[in-house]
Amino acid sequence: MNFQDRIDQDIKEAMKARQADRLGVLRMLKSALKNAAIEAGGAEARLDEAAAQVIVRKEVKRRQDAVEGFEKGGRPELAAKERDEAALLNTYLPQQLSPGELEELVVACVAEAGATSKAQMGAVMKLAVERAAGRADGRALSTAISAKLA
Repeated sequence: MNFQDRIDQDIKEAMKARQADRLGVLRMLKSALKNAAIEAGGAEARLDEAAAQVIVRKEVKRRQDAVEGFEKGGRPELAAKERDEAALLNTYLPQQLSPGELEELVVACVAEAGATSKAQMGAVMKLAVERAAGRADGRALSTAISAKLA
């Protein structure tokens, strides 16, 4: 079962279970996936697993940004709703690297790139993003690499 079929199946289950909040998030995700597929290859196009996960990550990032905005604006109820949506979307992403695994990845990438200063951070970042394959946030990678090269 491919990624978009899994989303369709989960939408059906949410409808049957009358889970309105979950259904809304899944419909939004299906719409975002369909829009990306249309942009990529026309009305009948389908995204592969990696491209679909990129879309899910973008939607999670939007939710995280909204949480920050709502918290700054004094709207904790809306921030909580966005957090719940982000948590649901995260279930469709691969398991994130643990801090220990992230550190190992960064050490290996720094060694392979032969980086010794922050001026070479771009080369290390490129390797790390490629090897993490979506299992680590770009901000976390950047912070860990920056700390290692400091």
